[in-house]
Amino acid sequence: MTQIRALDLSGVFELVPVRREDPRGYFCEVFNARDFARTGHTIDFVQDNQSLSLAAGTVRGLHLQAPPHAQAKLVRVLRGAIFDVAVDLRPGSATYGRWTGLELSADIGNQLFIPAGFAHGFMTLTAEAEVHYKTSAFYDRESEMALRWDDPDLGIAWPKAFAPVLSDKDAAAPFFRDFVSPF
Repeated sequence: MTQIRALDLSGVFELVPVRREDPRGYFCEVFNARDFARTGHTIDFVQDNQSLSLAAGTVRGLHLQAPPHAQAKLVRVLRGAIFDVAVDLRPGSATYGRWTGLELSADIGNQLFIPAGFAHGFMTLTAEAEVHYKTSAFYDRESEMALRWDDPDLGIAWPKAFAPVLSDKDAAAPFFRDFVSPF
C-alpha cells in the first residue's frame, strides 16, 4: 500500500509507493486509484508528460493553467533527482502565496501530488534528470500562466549549489506581486 504524507499546504501530498525487491530488482504500483483516494481526491488523469533536463540546476516553472483548464499534477522522477515545489494560488486559502517543496528521486520513488490552484516548478539536482507527471486536464496554451521561480515575495528556498538554467519564458515570468489569481 502506498505511503501517503500530507505536506504543510492543504491538498498537497507526498506519495511513496512500496517497492517489493528481490535479486532481479524491484516492482511497485506507481499509481493505484484506491490508494490515491486516501488523499481525499478522486481524479481522472487525462495526460502524461515527461521531461529530460540535461544539466543539474535546470529550473522548470513556476507553471500553472487557469480554469477551466486548471491542472492537478502527480509528479515523479524516473532518473536522477529534483527539488519539487508547489505554490498555493487559491485566494481564499489560509496558505495563499506560501510554498512547499521536497526532493523527489528515482532512488526513493516518491511522488508529489499538487492539486489545481497551485503553481508548480522544480530544479534538477542531478544531470540528466527525467521527470514524469500526470495531469487532470489537457494542456491548453491560452490558459498557460507562469510566475518567477526566484520571486523574493515567495521566498522559495531553492538549492544554492547550482547556477540556474532557465528557458527564456521562465526567465521573463511575472512576479507574484503582479499576479492576479484566476482561482
